[in-house]
Amino acid sequence: MGLLTDPRAGTGKLIKFFLKREKQLCFLLYIGGIICTMILAVPAFNDHTYFSENALLPGLVTKESNLDQTSKQFYYELLNEMKRYPDSMPYAWLSAKFNQLHLDTFVHNFSLIYPFKEQKFTGQNIYGIVRAPKAASTESIVVSVPFRPINSIYLSTAPSVALLLAFAKFCRKQKYWAKDIIFLVTEYEQLGMQAWLDAYHGVTSGQEGILLSGDLPGHAGSIQAAINLELHAMRISSIDVKVEGLNGQLPNLDLFNLAQNMIAKEDIQKTFQRRLDSNDKNTLKKWWYQFNTLMTMVATQATGTPTGNHGLFHRFGIEAVTLEGFEKTGKSSVSFYQVGRVVESMVRSLNNLLERFHQSYFFYLLPSTDRYVSISLYMRPLVLIVASLFIKAFSMWQKLQAPVPQNDDKNNIQVKNAKVKIFDIGSIASEILWAHTFGVCLLLSPQMFTSIGRQMGNNLRTEDSIYIGNAMATILTLLWPLTARREVKYENILLVCVIASVELATTLICVAMCNFSLALLAASVYVPAALFSKPRQGSTSRFRILLYILWILLHPFVASSIVILGYTYVNFSEQPLLSLIFSGYRATKQAFVFSIIDSMIYGNWFYNVTMTVMLPIWLLFWNIICLKSTS
Repeated sequence: MGLLTDPRAGTGKLIKFFLKREKQLCFLLYIGGIICTMILAVPAFNDHTYFSENALLPGLVTKESNLDQTSKQFYYELLNEMKRYPDSMPYAWLSAKFNQLHLDTFVHNFSLIYPFKEQKFTGQNIYGIVRAPKAASTESIVVSVPFRPINSIYLSTAPSVALLLAFAKFCRKQKYWAKDIIFLVTEYEQLGMQAWLDAYHGVTSGQEGILLSGDLPGHAGSIQAAINLELHAMRISSIDVKVEGLNGQLPNLDLFNLAQNMIAKEDIQKTFQRRLDSNDKNTLKKWWYQFNTLMTMVATQATGTPTGNHGLFHRFGIEAVTLEGFEKTGKSSVSFYQVGRVVESMVRSLNNLLERFHQSYFFYLLPSTDRYVSISLYMRPLVLIVASLFIKAFSMWQKLQAPVPQNDDKNNIQVKNAKVKIFDIGSIASEILWAHTFGVCLLLSPQMFTSIGRQMGNNLRTEDSIYIGNAMATILTLLWPLTARREVKYENILLVCVIASVELATTLICVAMCNFSLALLAASVYVPAALFSKPRQGSTSRFRILLYILWILLHPFVASSIVILGYTYVNFSEQPLLSLIFSGYRATKQAFVFSIIDSMIYGNWFYNVTMTVMLPIWLLFWNIICLKSTS
């Protein structure tokens, strides 16, 4: 602490170097962090994947299943049944099939109280259990499928249900299972899975009174691992392994390696992020391809939204992945004979486990299906970027600690008579408190916005009410410091800048402990803007106008709208411009509502962190660059 509080500490050579070369150091650290991020895709800076858990015995089991014909029978029966119930799940048919296979069959009822209109929705999950014949039902493995009716906007999962039933029939006849196997078909995608997991563990993951998970009529052992199936056709060309879970959590790397190894053994094309591995002999092109794969994972993980039902298992200490198979697009394709053997191999390998996954990595990035970047490597770029903020904050603090010299008549500095800077602690504390209070108020505002929209806007829709409310709050935050005619001491604003810089840097490091991708993307855009920010003195220059524009674009509301609009353009670039803008606007409104509902139901903290941490930090920097300071 003496280094930060003692004015004499600034006389050291190292401190003088920091103060003299602050801008150059910050620039080099930031650029160095970006370059280090890019070279993570170079083979010299990542490693080949390998198995840490030898007890899995991957690939050593003798595969016995042939699920192709059985899957086809179940598939065509299911299609006929789905035509009778185009908007719902055929509960009776699924229960009957599980009973015919002599599984312990149960129906799980759950309900959702929609938080904005207090509407109640009900759903059901169907699951059957194959009891371990040689164990006491202390451990279990889950094989799940999200059921999608014919009228669903998403790709069909009927082939997955057929494979699940065929595999359940196969498992029922085997005597070597040491763990219970739970075959689960969920309704309403992740909603049904979250309700089932909450009921299985007797907890409530989201806010009380929204997702009512109810009670499970039947249990198995403690769940060790889960495999979620999303196969969209009876003949597929590739299998994509999805790992991203809630709030950026990932499964143990050994489970990902197991899936990729078993897929390769059956001569099925394996992909990650729907991208095949690059076989390009050109080193530069191969690096660029793998870097794009890595950044695709970063963008996906940063949202904190699970890419499949597997992503909800991780918070319970259960390792899970999703196997997604796409309909054949070229000449090569595989049947459910090979796919079934992949599932059999994985389940039998998991059956060999003597303890929970613990040896391999839980924090990693993947540039391809067979290479990984460990946390010890990928944290370094972020540390370099964030270090520039600490250096800037330290430099500003040292300048604030230095006494203000006074000159005599001959302009000679008299240090003995120097003035000591006095800070207005009350003003500084109120500035910081106001920013964070505003963020908390916006966090709690969706219910209020929706209520006002129903009363004043002729029953305005929820998404419109929330969007308009946030838009008005954004305009208020942008105009308030520009229209306010108050002046603040330069020293006070500079101290606020120190606090905001340290808070931003600390937040990025803390977020990176769970969701590195979100911290990296936020650091890449917010750190350079923070480094350029300083209190306004005198007239407004062109540089400061550019700084105003930059911070406006970085407002969480504006930035998210730009990102969603860009995502809409990438996926629907063939649309006319006006149609594209309207689609992006509609998608933005829906995304705001979904992020709030995800926070309430699943405990996704992306919205909470944005409102209570990132928005207040943005407000502090916006005030720093907008408020006029006095010497």
